[in-house]
Amino acid sequence: MSLKDLTNDLPSDLPNIDADEFAIPASDSLQMDTGSHKPRILLLYGSLRERSFSRLAIEESARLLTAFGAEAKIFDPQGLPQPDSDDGSHPKVQELRELMIWSEGQVWCSPERHGSMTGIMKSQIDWVPLNMGGVRPTQGKTLAIMQVCGGSQSFNAVNQMRILGRWMRMFTIPNQSSVAKAFLEFDEAGRMKSSPYYNRIVDVMEELMKFTLLLRDNKDYLVDRYSERVETAEQVSQRVNQASTGDTK
Repeated sequence: MSLKDLTNDLPSDLPNIDADEFAIPASDSLQMDTGSHKPRILLLYGSLRERSFSRLAIEESARLLTAFGAEAKIFDPQGLPQPDSDDGSHPKVQELRELMIWSEGQVWCSPERHGSMTGIMKSQIDWVPLNMGGVRPTQGKTLAIMQVCGGSQSFNAVNQMRILGRWMRMFTIPNQSSVAKAFLEFDEAGRMKSSPYYNRIVDVMEELMKFTLLLRDNKDYLVDRYSERVETAEQVSQRVNQASTGDTK
């Protein structure tokens, strides 16, 4: 519902508002249907080690998501070139970008290295532009963040990824996971042991599923912005004016 639907005159204290593009949020604009397909979740991890604990945590998360009713896909960063070293045509870059568009929610898990997320983790996100062929591949999608630690529990990597998720215009869920001394939390087969850390990952995946079901069919409405609607209108006007000017010459 736009402002012009409610009144013919703009309020005197909002002289800068464009009535045609000012939309009043309304609950009847939200879709309450949970969709006909399984939630599509992409999982990323930030280490190439043979026994990568971030990968093991992601694999455990994928099992949980599948049990919760999601379709889960894990991207393998092995062979992904460094950002700016390729024009984007590399098969691994194309695979990553296609998965980004396919997904409705994501899970990122990175080791903490030197007080931050790893370069492997960051490189995956750096290969994904905010705008790709007129489509914002991550905007409005849900995100869960986790980290694994070699020592005591820390939150530097998840704090950075939370900022990164906001920059990618994603809905990062409130809950998160940080696994301390990760080398003690997985058995020889790579399965996570029963522990409070495991229970937290279950919590995070459950919460991600709930938020994804709630938001996925409403993301276009939720991220529809007044400033962008106005900008689009101005761009159309400029094109029309330029065409008109050209016709007179």
